[in-house]
Amino acid sequence: MTPAKSHMGAREWGMLAMLSVLWGASFLAIEIALTGLPTLTVVAARVSLAAFGLFLFMKVTGVSLPGVAAERPARIWRALALMGLLNNIFPFCLIVWGQTQITSSLASILNATMPLFTVFVAHLLTQDEKLTPSRLGGVLIGFIGVVSIIGPGALMGMTGELMGQLAVLAASLSYAFGVVYGRRFIALGLKPVQMAFGQVFMAAIMLVPVAIIVDQPFSGPLPEAKVWTALLSLSLLSTALAYLIYFRLIADAGATSASLVTLTIPVVATTFGILFLGERFLAAHGFGMALIAIGLIVQDGRLLRRFKVGEKVR
Repeated sequence: MTPAKSHMGAREWGMLAMLSVLWGASFLAIEIALTGLPTLTVVAARVSLAAFGLFLFMKVTGVSLPGVAAERPARIWRALALMGLLNNIFPFCLIVWGQTQITSSLASILNATMPLFTVFVAHLLTQDEKLTPSRLGGVLIGFIGVVSIIGPGALMGMTGELMGQLAVLAASLSYAFGVVYGRRFIALGLKPVQMAFGQVFMAAIMLVPVAIIVDQPFSGPLPEAKVWTALLSLSLLSTALAYLIYFRLIADAGATSASLVTLTIPVVATTFGILFLGERFLAAHGFGMALIAIGLIVQDGRLLRRFKVGEKVR
């Protein structure tokens, strides 16, 4: 395996920019899809079509299905099923439902808290990723940003907007558990595309029957063309293609560099929300987003270490 680069070149920055656009656009696509379909149906279609797209990619590139050459394939598929719950079903459903209550811009900002939650989850569940002063400081700054977005007054009553915000934050927490749990896949020897396909495929297996029973999507009117376009974009571009780029970026530049996408997704999603959905960007949202970004930078530590090195050189 080729080791990850210590710095990002033009190719890696290009992949990061593409990933920012794909994941940032997912919030816009969700907003449009919700105009014609209920929550569970949107998510079930997203994971099903993404699984189909990744399956075709594996066939074309000659990659085998997960567990084909493994001694204990059932163990691999059980792990993929849990990843499907933590990384797809729970967060996708929470974010999509949350966007029925809040704007896509606000959802994208709150979703950027995932690395903050990951610090605590990793501290509790791992032996080698404990809290450090810089990580704790970054988390505290980030969560001050979250409180400034939600607003102390919102906590006085359980309004629909507050519940939507809490749903997106719960999705970020689920992603954090997924990140920590995903470390075990290194030992399982799965290729990135196999892991991506396996988790969305298992998510589809679990969610499609539930969506059919609960939403009864076939009993309603046929959605408009824009809804189908949004679903295809959400599934094939913002999920299947985005996974492929994300894992490629991790392989080329490392997981830490790939995590920089967390800082750029809200900018893209907010821009799309304002341009195409007429959403308002409040000052509190901008202030909160800035604090979350500062918290992530402090938590990451690389920029601060670079400044310290610069001071020593001078």
